[in-house]
Amino acid sequence: MLAMNFRGPFRVRADYDQPYPEIEHPEDAIVRVLRSCICGSDLHLYHGLVPDTRVGSTFGHEFIGEIVEVGSSVEDVKVGDKVMVPFNIACGKCAFCKQELYGNCHEANSQSTAAGGIFGYSHTAGGYNGGQAEYVRVPYADVGPTVIPEWMDLDDAVLLTDVVPTGYQAAEMGGIQKGDTVVVFGAGPIGIMAAKCAWLFGAGRVIVIDQLDYRLEFVKKYAQCEVYNFKSLEDPAVFIKKQTDSLGADVCIDAVGAEAAGNTMNTLLGRKLLLQGGSTTALHWAINSVKKGGIVSIVGVYGPTDALVPIGNVLNKGITIRANQASVKRLLPRMIKHVESGYLDPKAIITHRIPLEEVAEGYHIFSRKLDNCIKPVLIPPSV
Repeated sequence: MLAMNFRGPFRVRADYDQPYPEIEHPEDAIVRVLRSCICGSDLHLYHGLVPDTRVGSTFGHEFIGEIVEVGSSVEDVKVGDKVMVPFNIACGKCAFCKQELYGNCHEANSQSTAAGGIFGYSHTAGGYNGGQAEYVRVPYADVGPTVIPEWMDLDDAVLLTDVVPTGYQAAEMGGIQKGDTVVVFGAGPIGIMAAKCAWLFGAGRVIVIDQLDYRLEFVKKYAQCEVYNFKSLEDPAVFIKKQTDSLGADVCIDAVGAEAAGNTMNTLLGRKLLLQGGSTTALHWAINSVKKGGIVSIVGVYGPTDALVPIGNVLNKGITIRANQASVKRLLPRMIKHVESGYLDPKAIITHRIPLEEVAEGYHIFSRKLDNCIKPVLIPPSV
């Protein structure tokens, strides 16, 4: 079958000779992929920043498809169902799944003390192949896959597997109160959705900071927020203080993660020399921009190694930090209602629809921020 094949940092290709997935456990399903996305988190793999990303891997944790085969124990979905597949692989039975912490499943990646199981996200996340392929094996098919409502556009559905719930949970973890000032660092798809969702929780002011003008212009229109290019600011944290009567923002959201620009030392240590789990520049800005007693919400992905964090500022300011992979399964019913009601329009952030055969070009465009790319979707040839 056709699938994306990782050949090393900055090298991916469309491989027509990948083996078809097979049922390996009675709770498995095989899904024929209808849509998959390239995520900003995939770029961390593509750029060589995630440990144990092995040559031959297939990326892709955002995908939807049609079930073509199920294991003997599967009861809740059937052949022919079109489903959204959350990026978290979750057993539904462990201590964490019972708390609806599906991103922290203890069984899907049992040899890890931190990361849960994630489709197509290196062997640190379980070594599962992802959905940038024609077919994919989906474990625990009675837990994750959710049938797509007949009225829902497939382009909306694929963004409900990660982008929408992650952006929503970023705002949710911020504990936003009515009238709060919320600052989102990063105007990629997750930051865009976090800014949009902040209004749903009652924010009175939403500010987004990034370095790319085309992304800032996009989020300004999509999320009706204020935008600033940090390259025009001497110090983003000082700027936010000046914007908030010297108090700081009520909530800051780090939607950037490991590849944040803006600080030479962090870039050198985290992105060039790989001596820490990514560049923590956006996290520094979030901690220093939030008010005393405020909340910092982290959904930007960092590596599983040490990182330089101003923990003294966290302590002395009395900051609450909340961070996690989104519990997609928990949030999906609410996200579906928000799409149906028109509160959220996920497909509007899709700027590029790319044939799976051209996946290498898709990664190049998204990585280099070419052609005003916000969100690329891959379309398999059989669709």
